Amino acid sequence: MNNLSSFTALDSNLLSKPRSLGPHNHGSIHLQRPRNVVVCSVKPSVAPPSSLRVSGSPNQGLSRIESLTQVSGVLGCQWGDEGKGKLVDILAQHFDIVARCQGGANAGHTIYNAEGKKFALHLVPSGILNEETLCVIGNGVVVHLPGLFKEIDGLESNGVSCKGRILVSDRAHLLFDFHQEVDGLREYELAKSFIGTTKRGIGPCYSNKVIRNGIRVSDLRHMDTFPQKLDLLLSDAASRFQGFDYGPHVLKEEVEKYKRFAERLEPFIADTVFVVNEAISEKKKILVEGGQATMLDIDFGTYPFVTSSSPSAGGICTGLGIAPRVLGNLVGVVKAYTTRVGSGPFPTEILGKGGDLLRFAGQEFGTTTGRPRRCGWLDIAALKYCCQINGFSSLNLTKLDVLSDLPEIQLGVAYKQIDGTPIKSFPADLRDLEQLKVEYEVLPGWKSDISSVRNYSDLPKAARQYVERIEELVGTPIHYIGVGPGRDALIYK
Repeated sequence: MNNLSSFTALDSNLLSKPRSLGPHNHGSIHLQRPRNVVVCSVKPSVAPPSSLRVSGSPNQGLSRIESLTQVSGVLGCQWGDEGKGKLVDILAQHFDIVARCQGGANAGHTIYNAEGKKFALHLVPSGILNEETLCVIGNGVVVHLPGLFKEIDGLESNGVSCKGRILVSDRAHLLFDFHQEVDGLREYELAKSFIGTTKRGIGPCYSNKVIRNGIRVSDLRHMDTFPQKLDLLLSDAASRFQGFDYGPHVLKEEVEKYKRFAERLEPFIADTVFVVNEAISEKKKILVEGGQATMLDIDFGTYPFVTSSSPSAGGICTGLGIAPRVLGNLVGVVKAYTTRVGSGPFPTEILGKGGDLLRFAGQEFGTTTGRPRRCGWLDIAALKYCCQINGFSSLNLTKLDVLSDLPEIQLGVAYKQIDGTPIKSFPADLRDLEQLKVEYEVLPGWKSDISSVRNYSDLPKAARQYVERIEELVGTPIHYIGVGPGRDALIYK
């Protein structure tokens, strides 16, 4: 991690007097170059490979979307919060089904309808704003029913019909309120070594799933055995954590509550493995929406500072019950910089005032928790690692407009050991991640508002150089560029 506290703002009143420069409402940022990082080169001009240079236009956008394969996916490339929901919302207009395959209400996807109204979704797939789209919550998702019903009620109250448009897998596991309580107790026990979870109960619920005493959606159809199964879970939590309040009255109240939930949920329950595979055989188009991101993957992320599921490509097959051979295009979503919520390694993090400025410029506060996100430069080494694992066919670079006021922008292009030895792969060891040095390239900023730009060729030259340098370093084309939160604030390349 680089201590970039030496960053200084030329305008000392920036945070108290922000200027509105587009839809993200970010103020002017002018940061000095950090003094304790390795700058390997300054590239005023970059000529990208000709195969990656594509002009943008509305027709180009439609062509990009229509060329996506029958089963496509949108996955995060960093530590989450990249803006996956917006792309899913846009692409959903051209797909029959949008499906969630893993995670739970720890995912926070913010989308806007045609009128600009904001919706924050946590369990309901982001295709819900498109009236013809069927939304599937797959078997790999953990479902908190009170939260799901709250989302559905909120959508319905804002004119979004959910009736007959949401299916919940009968194999999905139920996440109870006590899972959230246990999540908080567990974090408290860890003290200074806490993971920094959303405290939404995701880890404890997946733990019950893995040790095979979890309760699934299908169990709601058997209220004769449901109380015994719930009693086992609650008794186990009470024996493990001091202060966990559990007694017969708690069990009775929970059972009665879930009897009502079961009745309400019944129209939504389906064998989604059958539904999705039937749709595939009928040549219907399916878009998979990932939650969290690859750097939070239980296997490939910065363990143990990760989520409890597989947000990478492999999680699509296990979380929906579809064969690997039917998977086609996968679009990786990556911010033009990097953010992370919670604890864990962050090699390109900007500490101090510089990080604060970027946070306020991009309004980097969690959709699910409201927590301030840690901010830093785009980490190319981590991005290449994510592309390697997932085999992305293209990338969606989001929030490029947030960087508009910077006089120069840095890219973390490689890792080195303390003695200068290059690190060729993304380290699994946390100690290595904490001690490594990051090599940076410095590119010129464009110092102009790009939030109204809709054609790639209309972007300032420096902005295009930044995009094309990322493509060149990663080896994956960028087909979509976000320049604001709205549906229309997207450039097709």
